Amino acid sequence: MIANSRTSSNQKTIASDISFSGIGLHSGEKANVTITSDVPNSGITFIRSDLNEKNVIKALWTNVSSSTLCTTITNEDNISVSTIEHLMSALSGMHIDNAKVYIDGPEVPIMDGSSKPFVELIESVKINDQNCKRKIIKVLKEVEVHREDSFVRLSPNKHFSINFEIEFDSPVINKQACQLQLFNGNYKSDVSSARTFGFEKNVEELRENGFALGGSLENAVVVGDRNILNKGGLRFKDEFVRHKILDSIGDLYLAGYPIEGYFYGKKSGHYLNKKLLNKLLSNKENFKLI
Repeated sequence: MIANSRTSSNQKTIASDISFSGIGLHSGEKANVTITSDVPNSGITFIRSDLNEKNVIKALWTNVSSSTLCTTITNEDNISVSTIEHLMSALSGMHIDNAKVYIDGPEVPIMDGSSKPFVELIESVKINDQNCKRKIIKVLKEVEVHREDSFVRLSPNKHFSINFEIEFDSPVINKQACQLQLFNGNYKSDVSSARTFGFEKNVEELRENGFALGGSLENAVVVGDRNILNKGGLRFKDEFVRHKILDSIGDLYLAGYPIEGYFYGKKSGHYLNKKLLNKLLSNKENFKLI
């Protein structure tokens, strides 16, 4: 829901249930997911339907328990759901304020590695305006966090816009930058189809450490020493940096409300996104809820 924050003054939810299934990128485990509507001011809630109790996890920055290669949220009873960022990004981009996400496994299916399948599912059902005004986090003061040569920043701005730079020691990627202001539904066309990516040389090490067990050329862009291994190539010339934007939109939605501000990220990821929300929202002088 981080888009032009003036697109609608009312909160939104889906009119009918949507369901999908697939394997987790890191766990390799299959999960079935059903998203249902929820009442105003509920936000996004994950519910582990394979468990009978203590299975509710609010999608909020305060519940982020891990940011290693994905974003994981965990409740006080140590029940978790991982790799939520692509689904959260789609819900954000499609302006869904309130929804319940029932999932019968520990990880959201990776689908094709982007948020496009989620966007298309949301588009397949009616979106209802709710009889309650939308609340927005308006950034009042610039906040910034660093780790080595990576950083992220949120600054005051009249709309939500995002600027991202990446740099990899790879002739295939090298340096990329992209700046977008999200409005009039351009999340779908400019962001949603950008896929997650990884390097062929790292696959064995990742799997030895319990990551990318469900990864394949069907759900990720795989970068070789000098070329893309996927037969279809890239969806955008700068697909890599656009996917980092997709991830950041999903992570920032863990603020619980749309953000009105200018986001700038450089060589950053899930860890710094969480730290940025922590710094922004831990001091009431930094923001105003409008």
